[in-house]
Amino acid sequence: MRTRAIVTIILTAGLSAILGGCMGMPPASVARSGEATVEVGNGIIGTLNLPAGVKYPPAVLMLHGFGSSRDEVGNMYKQLASELAAKGVASLRIDFRGFGKSDGDTGATTVDGQVNDAETAYAYMIKSKAVDASRIGVIGFSLGGGISAVTCATHPDWFKSMVTWSSVGDFTKDFTEELGQETFDTARAKGVVGLDLGWRTIVLKKDFFDSLAKHDVAQAVSMFHGAYLAIAGSKDFSAAYAPEFVRSAPANPKEAWIVPNGDHIYGVLGDSRVMADSVIAKTAEWFAKTL
Repeated sequence: MRTRAIVTIILTAGLSAILGGCMGMPPASVARSGEATVEVGNGIIGTLNLPAGVKYPPAVLMLHGFGSSRDEVGNMYKQLASELAAKGVASLRIDFRGFGKSDGDTGATTVDGQVNDAETAYAYMIKSKAVDASRIGVIGFSLGGGISAVTCATHPDWFKSMVTWSSVGDFTKDFTEELGQETFDTARAKGVVGLDLGWRTIVLKKDFFDSLAKHDVAQAVSMFHGAYLAIAGSKDFSAAYAPEFVRSAPANPKEAWIVPNGDHIYGVLGDSRVMADSVIAKTAEWFAKTL
């Protein structure tokens, strides 16, 4: 089948080693439908959502953005999990180590560390035997989009479908523009730097900034052969990446959605959730069709 790229506009308002490190089979309560908090391994806490009446459903791994946590801003991941379950799709959303309820030092965060967390979560889903191991998808928001792409490139046979929301396109460039060169310089000189993100403060070590240069998001996307949907707001930096990433990817099917007047979080904290709800609904439909 020939691969086709579709660039559209949303008309809205706005494995042995890894497996061995898992916690083993989930408790019996997790095997039933609904949400349950689980420890997936290495101190990583997640929420597993299993749809009612579906034996061995497909599943989606959800990777949150920089400084966020597993339910995501405006509970967008929590809502997505519910909509996926309504369509017969399971999901596992995790807190990266150092964030949310997971163990670990926030300051020890690196790109490689978050990829390792994604690997641990994937292995948990497979070992749980609660989902169909041949139909696993992944979604990443912002930094999580880059983590998703790198994880998919590292393990090309793991994921059947990928969705990115407001994804970074160049780790070093995007974080330099967002945090400023002075932040990088301070981390390099002192080994650590404190940041006020507006919604929280965070301390990051030099290793985080060094890890940004080790991975090429564009190259990672260009290696993904599964289904690929990239969503970005027209007012966000990610809109400059999504169409070209989709064009260059060997994925099939593939599609880029650019949301008119959309910001990085699709207005989810504003007066109306129409835009965010549209992104969530489209994403749930995509996974239901491609897994």
